[in-house]
Amino acid sequence: MSSADVTPAAAHPIQALDHCRLCGGALERVLDLGQQPACDHFPLVEAPRPDPTWPLALAMCLRCALVQLDHASPPEEAALAVQSATMKRHAQEVTARLYRRLELGTSPRVREFSSHHGGSWIEAFTAAGALSVHERADVVIDNQAIIHSEQPDAALARRVAALADDGVLVVEFHHAARQLREAQFDTVRHGHPLYFSLHSWAAACARHDLVVVDAWSEEVFGGCLIAVARRRGSPSAAVTRILEQERSAGATTPQGYAQLGEDTRRVCDDLVATLTEARRRGRTVAGYGAGSKSCTLLGVAGIGPDLLPFTADLSPAKHGRRIPGAGIPIVAPEELIRRAPETVVILTWDIAAEVIHQLRSGGLDATFVIPQPTLRMVTPGQSVD
Repeated sequence: MSSADVTPAAAHPIQALDHCRLCGGALERVLDLGQQPACDHFPLVEAPRPDPTWPLALAMCLRCALVQLDHASPPEEAALAVQSATMKRHAQEVTARLYRRLELGTSPRVREFSSHHGGSWIEAFTAAGALSVHERADVVIDNQAIIHSEQPDAALARRVAALADDGVLVVEFHHAARQLREAQFDTVRHGHPLYFSLHSWAAACARHDLVVVDAWSEEVFGGCLIAVARRRGSPSAAVTRILEQERSAGATTPQGYAQLGEDTRRVCDDLVATLTEARRRGRTVAGYGAGSKSCTLLGVAGIGPDLLPFTADLSPAKHGRRIPGAGIPIVAPEELIRRAPETVVILTWDIAAEVIHQLRSGGLDATFVIPQPTLRMVTPGQSVD
């Protein structure tokens, strides 16, 4: 029996936090998403309900501006997701960018602190001539890994210890400024306690005598940031520009997050209204995607099988299971195509173009609903960016 067949212990104590995981500063809540299930727990369709839930809310550190969950998360379960074609392509593209921007030699020593949430870049690096090592390295990679740590200062210390004297630490994380600006509340989930801005990441690096010397945006997961830090150097113009953009967006103060709750409700209301209208008109509806985003989006919006009868996902390990909390059954993409719904909600909206191409290639002629960051529809024959 896999761990996903076992209901997490509902009695597992979840500790409320009043201090920053990174620097110990005081926290102020900026978004409350209520009681939500663990987004990595996918019960069998016939498993007993209700699914256990825990508080899900964001708070900001008043000292270092790190946005984080204000409760410790329940224990994580084994990942059931599969890596999308978008993420595989991203690994190759970002590796090429890093080679150019860091002016890496022909055989740099690379060490990766990997995460099953963001995939791995090490294969792309070795294909480009890098040497994968487990000791001190010229390039230390953290690809969506440290953001899942309940003890980020200790985790960062391990990465700094892995740096050669003139080595660079490269980290990719979902950018808190994009989360705020585009109301990406569905990126919030248990097991993902940290939401860095460049301000808070630079503060974390400074605690370990590192300087962020370069940074740039990537579009994966709805908007990520890559930051490069080393022991010596000065911030680039790109770093200065991003820091100023964060200040202007309000991403460094609790007051800047005041609108996020209202924007979250707008996104949910728009999706519920769209599905309710589809039901009123007698249109058949399904979803695509059963990842962590879908769990939070559907849970906060209060959407269940009455509005979204089923969803499809590429991961065979999720078939025959349900989205926790929402109770929506998960099927294979081939089954979705066979049933030929008239409307499909792309819950994995960050890879919408890939999903639509996949389903159209399979013969599905449907209207696609992309719920985030602003709901839009892609009609049959219409192109998608």
